[in-house]
Amino acid sequence: MSGWIDGGINIAMKVPTHQHAATMAFYRDTLGLETITGPGGVVGYKFGPNQLWIDEVAGFSQAEVWLELFTPSFGDAARKLEDAGITRNDAIETLGPDFRGGWFFNPAGIVHLVREPDAW
Repeated sequence: MSGWIDGGINIAMKVPTHQHAATMAFYRDTLGLETITGPGGVVGYKFGPNQLWIDEVAGFSQAEVWLELFTPSFGDAARKLEDAGITRNDAIETLGPDFRGGWFFNPAGIVHLVREPDAW
């Protein structure tokens, strides 16, 4: 880790139900990416040094990309981001009561999971 925060390995793509099967087929069949399985049986793909998780989300009209950032101290990082006026919204997806991380939005509205590396 280079400092107080660094890029993580997980990329989440939240895809509407009507596009999910075709999106999965694109990465699996068209691109031939290696399939991986995560917690709870969620399926994703090796994406270079990263992991791409494609979640089906009912009610979405278009896909969103969510990114991950690692920090050695979530409390310190959260304070720094909040002091900078960065929006936090932990209601967008439940992380669990003991999870050391939270959800933040960059100024363009892209979701970032900021967490300690061993937060899971």
